[in-house]
Amino acid sequence: MTRRTTAATLAPEVGDDDDIGDGPLHDRVYRALRDALVTGRIVPGRAVTLRGLAQSLGVSPMPVREAIRRIAAEGGLVVGANRRVWVPDMDVERFDELVRARSLLEPEAAVRALPHIDAARLERLRAIDAAIDAALESGDVEGYMTGNHRFHFEIYGAGPSRVLVPLIESLWLQFGPFMRSVYGRLGTAALVDHHVHALAAIADGDAARLAEAIRADIMDGMDLIDGTVLGRVTPQPVP
Repeated sequence: MTRRTTAATLAPEVGDDDDIGDGPLHDRVYRALRDALVTGRIVPGRAVTLRGLAQSLGVSPMPVREAIRRIAAEGGLVVGANRRVWVPDMDVERFDELVRARSLLEPEAAVRALPHIDAARLERLRAIDAAIDAALESGDVEGYMTGNHRFHFEIYGAGPSRVLVPLIESLWLQFGPFMRSVYGRLGTAALVDHHVHALAAIADGDAARLAEAIRADIMDGMDLIDGTVLGRVTPQPVP
């Protein structure tokens, strides 16, 4: 049985004067819902309604319906016969597949992006990482998740990828809600910030070190999640 959550907490309004970005309203609604999932404002086991989401976003149900359809096709949401919407539960097999896919794709995306990361982008990455450190110190789970997402995609987005980045975005869409529920339960104290190693590798132009730093960042905390949430031994990192 799914629990219902208050839609008003899920995402900022995306009316005509929103600051989410340019483009048609249905695209802005889609990005707002994706952001809510990636940063864990919609969590597994809590159902929302189409009308509730529309009210929270300050729009009519029509663009929300289209956004939900798109996200459901990406595996981020499930739509029930009664129009309830919820995040699919995580099981061991799905968890392993997501971790493996991230470990394969994200280091590759980072390496491909490395030649395109200029000094200005590197400074933005350092500023994002400083905000992440502050969130870890204060136990701000949502702040950590938001910053972590920004950090990774600030790197990947530097490269001209039309395939890897959309695939990675889909993986984060499926992983984010689960990680939010995990961090909400376990807190942020056990997390290690591997971003400093990624930043050093970027500054040195070292692709191999950057790939390893990204892989380590993905795998960090997986043993804790497996032991406390999934109840088994951590999946091994992809060689």
